Amino acid sequence: MRFNQLDKITELVPGQKLHAIKCVTLAEQHLQDHFPLFPVMPGVLMLEALTQASAWLIRATDHFQHSMVVLRESKNIKFQDFVGPGDRLEVTVEIIKTEGSLVHLKAIGQIGEKTAVNGRLVLEKFSLAERYSEDPAVDKNILWGQKQVFQRLMGRLAVLA
Repeated sequence: MRFNQLDKITELVPGQKLHAIKCVTLAEQHLQDHFPLFPVMPGVLMLEALTQASAWLIRATDHFQHSMVVLRESKNIKFQDFVGPGDRLEVTVEIIKTEGSLVHLKAIGQIGEKTAVNGRLVLEKFSLAERYSEDPAVDKNILWGQKQVFQRLMGRLAVLA
């Protein structure tokens, strides 16, 4: 993942839910263009924040067994409010069910008590070695990098776990 859309994971219950935050600042480059006189976080980046939170929950639940956790489907996504500089987007994702490699989740992004975005996501988990006969070392390298990012996102919570 090249662009992290989450700043911190504040709560994690593997197999159940994850709560994270994204603090939006005027320094984010996409706000210069979207929109210059009324800067707001693009809807696609709000959806990406929900997806990244979901992927971290799945990785933690499965103890980082799969190098790939990708968005397969988004359902009933509703954008209900703008997210702009100075806002703190609070993301909560919950696992609804798991069917083989597919994980169904409920996701919501809020600013305080107001919902900014919500919907259902389906993510798929797999390893490159299993799916595409890649060298297992590729999966191992990806997982190492993901664990490093996860430790930074967890902060103090990582020490307690």
